[in-house]
Amino acid sequence: MLFEMPKMKTHSGTAKRFRKTGKGKFKRSQAYANHLLGKKNPSRKRRLRKSAMVKPADVKRVKQLVQ
Repeated sequence: MLFEMPKMKTHSGTAKRFRKTGKGKFKRSQAYANHLLGKKNPSRKRRLRKSAMVKPADVKRVKQLVQ
């Protein structure tokens, strides 16, 4: 009787925070945009609204968690 390895489960916290793009990169939202906004200038707050890409050093870990 052969024993099959169980499937890896998707890490749900990671799946909520990252989206895969068409080219296989990972998109993420910016940090520092939720509270203490009074001291941040408007241009900084606008910049934080935009999404960013995951750095190449972290892609392997995100890919493993999201699958």
